[in-house]
Amino acid sequence: MFLGPILLFGAALFSIGLPTMAETTTANVQGTSNDTKPDDAILLNQIQLIGSHNSFKKNIDSTLLFILDLFDSNLAAGLDYSHLPLTDQLQLGLRSLELDVYYDPNGGLYSEPFGSGLGPFSSDYDDDEIMKNSGFKVLHVQDIDYRSHCLTLRKCLEQIRNWSNENPQHIPLIITMNPKDQVIDQTGFEPPLAFSVDAWESLDAELTEMLSTHIVTPDDIRGSHRTLKESILAGWPTVDSLRGKVIFVLDAPESKSLDYVADHPELTGRVMFVNLPEESSMASFRIVNDPVSDLDYIKSLVSTGFIVRTRADENTIESRTGDNTRLKAAINSGAQVIATDYYQMDTRHGTSFEVKLREQRLFRCNDLLMADTCRLQE
Repeated sequence: MFLGPILLFGAALFSIGLPTMAETTTANVQGTSNDTKPDDAILLNQIQLIGSHNSFKKNIDSTLLFILDLFDSNLAAGLDYSHLPLTDQLQLGLRSLELDVYYDPNGGLYSEPFGSGLGPFSSDYDDDEIMKNSGFKVLHVQDIDYRSHCLTLRKCLEQIRNWSNENPQHIPLIITMNPKDQVIDQTGFEPPLAFSVDAWESLDAELTEMLSTHIVTPDDIRGSHRTLKESILAGWPTVDSLRGKVIFVLDAPESKSLDYVADHPELTGRVMFVNLPEESSMASFRIVNDPVSDLDYIKSLVSTGFIVRTRADENTIESRTGDNTRLKAAINSGAQVIATDYYQMDTRHGTSFEVKLREQRLFRCNDLLMADTCRLQE
């Protein structure tokens, strides 16, 4: 292990940053009950799901995490989480996933991450050398947090497709796609390629190739309506009509979303829904990650007819402190998708923090929109 690369690595950490841990108080989460509704009449926006955040993520090798901690303990703590393989999460009952994708049309950009040169490490990375192949790659942070249960998008989609084929009555999966191209301006770190017109076309093509018959597109939802927003406000399709299907949502800043929809008015011909303000005629899904400060806003969006993704925890803070404030707000907001890193407890933290809905469920009818004895089944 050489001191020079480690010092460069440490300098890079300060340019990434994560929010620091703050003091929090503990709150209990309680579900409420709601009204009877036939299972075949439940609309897509009338449900609530627990999903995973950075669903593909494996743990960082312990040696690399130790080095990270030397330079930035908050960063190291915030990255110190991992997930089950995608199919295990789906089998457990999660119905929303998140994938971070990097554009790599020629292959090899992420085959030798900087952090891997600080070893030796005991953890595997790319024993089959698939990172040298062309196509989108799936990892959290290049050169630092790069271990993944499915290193290529193709492999991730293959796992999702196979599970879906084996479980054709599953409620629709909502998968958020996070296009990553942030440059970490440090020696030895790979600058990601920007998402160009070719990148967006390639991404849609890869999604379609791998999951063509499973995908519900904006065109499918818009139907005969003039705009997508008009369609969803008139009423989303029923959950039953979407069983066995997959919905992709582009989780990106407005500028990137507008790049994606350029020359595709009303998302015509596009695969993914986009996160645009509710004033847009293409609005349908909204990403609002802070359910505490944005509680009333999320409730308003949900009550109007939009589908919202929020987060129950961030940067391992809630698991370490045992604080349920954010989780309680996420559930009570009515957000249809609640992303978490803790659908299972992390026993290392000595708290009981775990993200579940009423009756320890991972999906259910939405209390904000429905009432009494509504039961969502598979």
